[in-house]
Amino acid sequence: MSLKLPYIIRYIIIILLLSLSVKFFFSGFYKLAIEETKGTIDINVENKKKIKEVLNKLKTIKSEENIKKIDDIKLIKNEIIIKIKKDDTLNNILSPYFINKKIKNLIINEIGKEIKLKNLKINQKLFLYKNLNGVISKIIIPLNFSTDLVIDIFKDNVSGKKLKLDILKEYESKKFIIKSSIYKDGKDAQVPLTILSNAIRLYSYDIDFQREIRKGDEFEILYEVFYNKQRKSILFGEIKYINLILQKQKNEFFHFKTNEGYDYFDREGKNIQRSILKTPLDGAKISSPYGKRTHPISGYTKMHKGVDFAAPKGTPVFAGGNGVIEFVGRNGGYGKYIRIKHNSQYKTAYAHLNSYIKNLHKGQRVNQGEIIGFVGSTGKSTGPHLHYEIIYLGKQINPKQLKLLPTKKLKDEELKTYKNEINKIYSNFLFYIYE
Repeated sequence: MSLKLPYIIRYIIIILLLSLSVKFFFSGFYKLAIEETKGTIDINVENKKKIKEVLNKLKTIKSEENIKKIDDIKLIKNEIIIKIKKDDTLNNILSPYFINKKIKNLIINEIGKEIKLKNLKINQKLFLYKNLNGVISKIIIPLNFSTDLVIDIFKDNVSGKKLKLDILKEYESKKFIIKSSIYKDGKDAQVPLTILSNAIRLYSYDIDFQREIRKGDEFEILYEVFYNKQRKSILFGEIKYINLILQKQKNEFFHFKTNEGYDYFDREGKNIQRSILKTPLDGAKISSPYGKRTHPISGYTKMHKGVDFAAPKGTPVFAGGNGVIEFVGRNGGYGKYIRIKHNSQYKTAYAHLNSYIKNLHKGQRVNQGEIIGFVGSTGKSTGPHLHYEIIYLGKQINPKQLKLLPTKKLKDEELKTYKNEINKIYSNFLFYIYE
């Protein structure tokens, strides 16, 4: 019994100590809570306005510090899209959004480093972005399909930079049977109009679209397609392969880069380009061929020393070849008239035009395929059309009889490289047509 007593005393002491500890703990905690609550109540009552001001300042500072971060991760509250209209200026466009003239002028100066302000195009878009405080902090102006000009505005600082956009390149192949015309059947086959126009132009060196194309002929094409992810827009690029099958006879051309730049060649490496175009406008029909005819106005039978192409008023007219403008202006019954000297032997003439390309003048050098004027019905004319003449040694000749050699033929290593390249291009055509 005497041996167990110390153990009993020890247990009693431990229990007492634990009880006292619990009591002091809750007592202190309760007192602390009361003091803290009192302090909080006092602060809220006495300094409510001051705290609100401090919190607002902190909020403003925090927002200003994070404006750039917010913009970078595209946490943008609002987007404003502005289309430029006639007689608009950047000053007028930006004034409603920037009261601070200094900031506005800094923005205009920054934009002016990359864009000539006088050359702003009608319908060109400007994108203005607000940060979370409702302040314009970024302006984006598309420079071209793949590049944006980005203007960042942070407090009194304005900076600009060019931003290359992510562009995805793909290809599309199309193949169809001609039932009516390349243009109509191509449109029905969902070939883009820009691609169709370029295709027609490529064949305008050698093909008479009205006389040589027949029902049942075939058309094949491979062209580039570029996707702009940010703007969700599409741009059609170069035609890489094209084949117009006339009465089972292939007319193939491939896009290839030589030492002089890109051009089109047939399978043998002969350049598609000739020194003069037979058809200097897109999609037109011959309304009156070269040769004797009864004149629609005078009623007399006389020699028609050119080819008339029926086309809507305003249709662009292309230079038939590289050369120098020899005459531009009114020329009697020809109406508004252009004549181009190509070399010592050949000239081309364009009559009954509605108007000329802006600033066209005598002595100006032009390139084949460049727009020089627009179809009209000036002079002695019964309706909108282009009268086109090819002049050889001072005399008008029949364009159908014009036999011109290619301007270039690939040889040696360049031809070998070309042969390898066109195999890849044709494989791409087959892959995308059957995918």
